[in-house]
Amino acid sequence: MPKRVLLGLLLACGLTASALAQEPKTGGVINAVIQPEPPGLMLAMVQNGPVQMVSGNIFEGLLRYSPKLEPQPELAESWTVSEDAKTYTFKLKKGVTWHDGKPFTAADVLFSIEMLKQTHARARNNLGQVDKVEAPDDYTVVFTLKQPFGPFLGIFEVGSMPMVPKHLYDGTDWKTNPYNNAPVGTGPFMFKEWQKGSFIRLVKNPNYHEKGKPYLDEIYWQVIPDAAARSVAYETGKVDVLPGGSVENFDVPRLSKLKDTCVTGAGWEFFSPLAWLWLNNRQGPLADKRVRQAIMFAIDRDFAKDVIWNGLGKVATGPSASTIKYYTDDVPKYPYDPAKAKALLKEAGYKGEKIRLLPLAYGETWQRWGEAVKQNLQDVGMNIETIATDVAGGNQKIGDWDYDIAFTYLYQYGDPALGVGRNYVSSAIAKGQVFNNVEGYSNPEIDKLFADGAVATPDSKRKEIYEKAQKILVEDVPVAWMLELQFPTIMRCKVKNLITTGIGVNDGFKDAWLDK
Repeated sequence: MPKRVLLGLLLACGLTASALAQEPKTGGVINAVIQPEPPGLMLAMVQNGPVQMVSGNIFEGLLRYSPKLEPQPELAESWTVSEDAKTYTFKLKKGVTWHDGKPFTAADVLFSIEMLKQTHARARNNLGQVDKVEAPDDYTVVFTLKQPFGPFLGIFEVGSMPMVPKHLYDGTDWKTNPYNNAPVGTGPFMFKEWQKGSFIRLVKNPNYHEKGKPYLDEIYWQVIPDAAARSVAYETGKVDVLPGGSVENFDVPRLSKLKDTCVTGAGWEFFSPLAWLWLNNRQGPLADKRVRQAIMFAIDRDFAKDVIWNGLGKVATGPSASTIKYYTDDVPKYPYDPAKAKALLKEAGYKGEKIRLLPLAYGETWQRWGEAVKQNLQDVGMNIETIATDVAGGNQKIGDWDYDIAFTYLYQYGDPALGVGRNYVSSAIAKGQVFNNVEGYSNPEIDKLFADGAVATPDSKRKEIYEKAQKILVEDVPVAWMLELQFPTIMRCKVKNLITTGIGVNDGFKDAWLDK
């Protein structure tokens, strides 16, 4: 949707600065769609989009981030940085309690960091520059880095580094801990119940550490598997909020015109979602760079953008979204060219070996995209078998490297050192995890460039390094980059102040209120 259309809708709905300045009203229940149903709610263990959307309102990080990605206090009320940019000292907010009433202290921070190093691929990568973490007292945490790390203050968002209650997880088998199904956080809302296939219910945290918040009494995350039924649920008033991606793209223009409906594209600044195809580099035809390049030439990405995504997107040029730091489009180009794809397959000696394709089970748009890609690849002579699976099953197969081609979309986190390198450096190859280097790409030069880029100064040096890395990666095609995605949020205009940060709905409900 063009920005001017979104702006017009926002103005028509009265979502202006003066409206946002209204005195919030307390009470009320919001019904929001969650699609698909999360495979779990323990954010330290599972990090896909639906989990972050629900659990970002249960758990918290040390910091929040503005739409301009500026760090803001959350569980840490202040922080200082040493002159050599290697020591970061966080002062924790006092009086914060877990949902079971136990106090939140520095011990929870230290425990969370050690746990996340083992359970959270992105956190492990982000913490790679940390030499040690210490707690001189219950409300102070000191991070000492091995060397300066430019984006360090950007790693503490709730989905990137959620704080976990030590008293409930220490000494247990984290994977089977019963609190994975009844999560306990410090956030504005507490987990109440989950009726699988129906809804997830969160209730107001009466002891929340920000006085007066949250304003809402409850949130019901409605699980509605059918895309058409999700649209009908909004039209009939069953749901109040359709988070980005929860309805099919072809329904967005129609729903946006409904009475008392507001639309915004804000709240995705931190993520800048980028869709691509995982290509298993380890064995078979896809181990050959020429076959991977052929796949790029074979896929009509403009068709995907214009027809399947209803114009809500931008054709990707490589590993970085155009919205994040150090992006360049001065890279090898892959226009839709079936003849070039066929020539590369012939040159590589492809003999019609079967290639397994895993679509993403996130609704009709993704299924249609899977069908289109399958057709594109068959048209150039590739033998494609679609493997149907649900979200959990797909994650399992990808984490176990049991695939040839698989759809995904991943977040960029504002900086290549945070959201890009984790998918291409060899140190991020770890079986059993889904959002790291699951394609198995290994290139010592890329390893060095991302290592150097994370710590280089000044910014002009980082820019030079990351531009070089983008050119190498686009030549090698470790994955097949598809689209930069756009996910407008649709909601009743009575829902106020829901999108206030760079992650939008994922941590927005503590500020949201209903103009009843």
